Amino acid sequence: MTLIRRILIGLLVLIALLALALYFGLRGSMPTYDGQLKSAVSAPVKIERDERGYVTITAASRLDAARALGFTHAQERFFQMDLLRRNAAGELSALVGAKALPLDKARRINRFRHRAELAVAAFSADEQAMLKAYAAGVNEGLAHLSVRPFEYGLLRQAPQPWKPEDSMLAVLSMYLDLQGAQGKDELAMGALKDAVPAEWYAFFTQLGGDWQQAIDGSVIEPVAIPKTPWPEALKPAGSGDAKVACSDCSLQDSRDIGSNNFAVAGKLTPHGGAILADDMHLGTRLPGIWFKARLVWTDEQGAKRSVAGLSLPGTPALTVGSNGKIAWGFTNSTADWTDVIALKLNAAGTHYLTPEGEKPLTVATEHIEVAGGAAEDVQVKETIWGPVMAAPFDKYALRWVAFDAPALNVKSIALERTESAEAALTLAAGVGIPAQNLLVADDQGHIGWTVIGAIPKRHYAAGADMNVPQDWSTGANGWDGYLTAEDHPPRVYDPEDGRLWSANARQVGGEALALLGTGGYDLGARGQQIRNDLRALPKLDEAAVHGVQLDYRAVFLQRWRKLLLDEVLTPDFVAKNGLAEYRDAVDKSADEARPDAVGYALVRQFRDDALEELFAPMAALMEKNHLKMRDLKLAPETAGWMLIQARRADAVAGGNWHALFERAVLKSRDQAIQRAGSVTAFTWGSENKLGFAHPLSAAVPGLARLLDMPATPMYGDRHMPRVALPGHGQSERMVVSPGHEDKGILVIPGGQSAHPLSPFYKADHLYWLEAKPLPFLPGDTRHTLTLSPS
Repeated sequence: MTLIRRILIGLLVLIALLALALYFGLRGSMPTYDGQLKSAVSAPVKIERDERGYVTITAASRLDAARALGFTHAQERFFQMDLLRRNAAGELSALVGAKALPLDKARRINRFRHRAELAVAAFSADEQAMLKAYAAGVNEGLAHLSVRPFEYGLLRQAPQPWKPEDSMLAVLSMYLDLQGAQGKDELAMGALKDAVPAEWYAFFTQLGGDWQQAIDGSVIEPVAIPKTPWPEALKPAGSGDAKVACSDCSLQDSRDIGSNNFAVAGKLTPHGGAILADDMHLGTRLPGIWFKARLVWTDEQGAKRSVAGLSLPGTPALTVGSNGKIAWGFTNSTADWTDVIALKLNAAGTHYLTPEGEKPLTVATEHIEVAGGAAEDVQVKETIWGPVMAAPFDKYALRWVAFDAPALNVKSIALERTESAEAALTLAAGVGIPAQNLLVADDQGHIGWTVIGAIPKRHYAAGADMNVPQDWSTGANGWDGYLTAEDHPPRVYDPEDGRLWSANARQVGGEALALLGTGGYDLGARGQQIRNDLRALPKLDEAAVHGVQLDYRAVFLQRWRKLLLDEVLTPDFVAKNGLAEYRDAVDKSADEARPDAVGYALVRQFRDDALEELFAPMAALMEKNHLKMRDLKLAPETAGWMLIQARRADAVAGGNWHALFERAVLKSRDQAIQRAGSVTAFTWGSENKLGFAHPLSAAVPGLARLLDMPATPMYGDRHMPRVALPGHGQSERMVVSPGHEDKGILVIPGGQSAHPLSPFYKADHLYWLEAKPLPFLPGDTRHTLTLSPS
């Protein structure tokens, strides 16, 4: 007994020592919030924090502010910055080992480390100075930590210094997030076009439909259901020899990696300044992607400058925000930023045809370091247009804006000192970021929209379809550089009704649409609901605009609810299958995407199941071509609803639409019972739980309790302004009028710091979860750190 007691005591002591070691290791990597530190700044810089860690940097110059921002980012978020650069460069294996090799190999085809180095070398002296100052600040911030960031202790790694080109890799990581199809969308469209008659291809891929909301007022007429027979390649199950098995039949008609952005002119606001709202939708993570910062400095002419908003750790500029004169925000443009080129290869596969004749494929060797394992080399074949795609698509090359010099620069930093909405629209054409819908509001009440980022000048042969792979060997198809401000890119300025909005759907029509193309636009229901919300209010202040961001009414699903109640859930069908609770829930609780709404969850599941059965042959066709249904640049809802309305007999098994609807009801009922235990327990909250996990929370038993946020049932869904899904949602909520920042709102999930012992680790999270506003500007100073010239 004594021996057992001694062993137990020894184990307890060992556990206590390990816990103490972990605690003091964590404490040692805490950021410095108060005091004075030496730095290479030109004059003293103050880094102040309010009660939630919102940072104010006051510096003598913008370069000193960049250095201090880099210092702050490194102290609070270095591991997340490191993941961004490694994700883009394909260098994760060197940090976490061989499990990241497949991703690294896929990334290396882009050769983004090489491209970032070339881009920075060609930057102007001012741009290089900004990146160097920021990188130096990052490395100073890292050096001033007593212990390396705790994540590196868990991985038994040493953090590597930050380089100027790493900031461009952070931007390229956003390209991967926001333009992630990388050619698969055009391959999928090509596979569909090859498989079905032209009139059916036009029908399925149309941009018409009921949910259009373009800000230029353009309406695309719907493509009618063809009168020709249903395509043989899409025969429904039960139709003769049809083979429709798909391992993943899921659909996509929303752009989940997107955003909402809207603005109202000064004539509609109580103070006369225009108001901008922005909520960018990205994957949920801990810490969150954005970092709140206010920068104050003196410019070269001696004028005091101030800008506040959100920064992306890893970069020296504020991504969105307000400078007192203008406020700006982004949504993903979802236009066409890639082309897939069908190569004309020789028999040996070593040369390809170009307008200048046959050229050899060049080969670059990419060396991948692997933590705890042997390094590997990857051979990347390249053409004059871009890299050869990975097998089984290795007879194609990818042309992507992200590969070219205009895709990368730090010119967006000029927004910090731009003084009118019109000037911001002019600036947009030269900015090197993933192309976004830019909305701007200014202190004089003006608002405007354009696409910010590099827009390629395309030329195509007559009748060419820019959504499928093309032959570029003759010169009939190709790119001729990029648009400049002198080319007058599409824009909308001061619309008559004083309202603008963007939500990843088609924004413009006509020649402007032909210029931008489509990257798979959102259906438009979300944007239409935002537009209608704004138009329903004759006057709007910041609180009203914020209310639009939080709208979770289920407008989109109401026609599906009506279909269920009016045609499918008949008394006989309900009685025969014990669906009384099902029908009652659909009738009483499907109007909003609330956590307690059973009806909403059922209607949504019914819709998904009905459309998945209808489009299963198309999903199977995509899988036969090594692709997915969601790779297609189309919204299944548009064609699907038209077919439902017409009850096109040859589109479904046995020509029986009612049987399809009944199968979808029973399947949704069975899934509700399987996942929740009963129909009445199948609430939207049980399905829509949003959790936040640290990338390393699973590495050590018990660490998740310290690092992660619990999964919480959420209001909202994808086809409404308040976007919330498991693993995805509003990465920030911003509402601001330039010149009236004191009335603005700025909230992020999680908090400012990545350190779990920091008081700022979860400081914003409850406000974000409960949709409560926090001030746009920092509050009273609670901590002050001074960087003094060394």
